Amino acid sequence: MAKARIIRELWGFMMENKKWWLAPIVIMFLLLGLLIFFSQSSAVAPFIYTLF
Repeated sequence: MAKARIIRELWGFMMENKKWWLAPIVIMFLLLGLLIFFSQSSAVAPFIYTLF
């Protein structure tokens, strides 16, 4: 529940203050986090580690 609240507050901040330039940064952080999360227990992990 706390994570959903943080996302809701961030979205409200971006809407209220017209900080649209933050959206691509947040999306990239989320995609990177998902990539790391799904690659931890996968056979693809050695190949992803070479990207970084």
